[in-house]
Amino acid sequence: MTKEELKTKIISAISLGCDKNKVDLENMLGQLKEYGFTISDDIDSADIVIVNTCAFIQPAQEEAIMNIIAMEKLKESGRIEKVIVTGCFPERNYNSMQENFPNIDAYIKLRENENIINVIEKLYDVELSKPIKKYERVLTNNPSYAYLKIADGCNNACSYCTIPRIRGRYRSYDIDKLVDEAKNLVSRGVKEIILVAQDTTRYGEDLENKTNLIELCEKLSKIKNLQSIRIHYAYPEKVTDELLSYIVKNDKMCKYLDIPLQHIDDKILKSMRRRLDEKETRNLIEKINTNYPQISLRSTFIIGYPGETSKQFKKLCEFIKESKFNYAGFFPYSREPSTASYFMKKQVPNFIKNKRLKKITKLQNSIVLDKAKTMLGKEMTVLVDYFDEKTGEFSGHSQNMSPLVDFNVRFVDNGNVMCNTYVKVKIYDFDGSDYKGEVL
Repeated sequence: MTKEELKTKIISAISLGCDKNKVDLENMLGQLKEYGFTISDDIDSADIVIVNTCAFIQPAQEEAIMNIIAMEKLKESGRIEKVIVTGCFPERNYNSMQENFPNIDAYIKLRENENIINVIEKLYDVELSKPIKKYERVLTNNPSYAYLKIADGCNNACSYCTIPRIRGRYRSYDIDKLVDEAKNLVSRGVKEIILVAQDTTRYGEDLENKTNLIELCEKLSKIKNLQSIRIHYAYPEKVTDELLSYIVKNDKMCKYLDIPLQHIDDKILKSMRRRLDEKETRNLIEKINTNYPQISLRSTFIIGYPGETSKQFKKLCEFIKESKFNYAGFFPYSREPSTASYFMKKQVPNFIKNKRLKKITKLQNSIVLDKAKTMLGKEMTVLVDYFDEKTGEFSGHSQNMSPLVDFNVRFVDNGNVMCNTYVKVKIYDFDGSDYKGEVL
């Protein structure tokens, strides 16, 4: 096969896992598009399918396996030619994958993503090309917003987490290259940049010039036509008054912060190897709620960590009641091999985890409902993300909610609504997962 014949192939992809993983896939698709391939979101029309996987916890691995098997079946039926598996799953399970999934054509480790073109050329016995250095990411969502991955890896070594083993030590990306990438995204219509990394607040610590997150945000703020910047995954020990004040004072910063806390009990926090203790954690949240009430808070918590007693779980519930987070996610502890907590005694049975998960989720939902009631009759400025042809509704988000992970604002067209624009919406209802509003 010639290179020109190869370039007639259609490539589709399945994106699994976190937004950081999504950026990795978008970069690979960008290289493939620049090479000459056609990128399609329709797997049925594809010749080559990339399954970009997550392997953070067992449920993510199960989802990866399910999708890999589904693509193997499509290949066996002759509907697609090649299946390539990328992302964290091959990084974590590389040695066993060929034995367990013999019909997969290639497995690409994370640090080999930039070789995606050569991998496909080898599969079709085509002469290898030189690496493509200049390309545009292929955005896999409506370009009203885009994620900007500012670092990879993690140095925190939390007892339950596989990320350092999968992705390595923390590595900040060059600030000038990040600004250039953001400028390119904005030139393509992106209104909101969402900063992501395993730990955004440590950005720059490993760089020679010792830049930091605020300096990055300041440079991004100067980009013409960029409307807003959002920070995800701010580790609590690095959330300073300087950062909080900057978020409040800079008009382009979303008044929003995602701070994963994981628990509140001292004994569990210490076992988790979290850097803030209970008192420090409480003081941080109280300070934000009191001194920076403009900032909406999202957090995540692990339920059923080894040794978690009913008393410790009750303390966590009380903390949730007191803190009144705008958004909170709860996840049952997943016992992962090669983590410190895997070997701990007093593993909590699954039925207890599920019972506690149900209880604390119900508690948070009641807090959310009370907060939502205060929004009825009020106006929101909403960035329109997409249009649902089935329901005839537009959907978007405000600066106090992050797309996909928080609520949506749904509304019907008044004749002037377009995706990727801002509209004023008056809220009249909340159904437990989305706000409903009327365009003004």
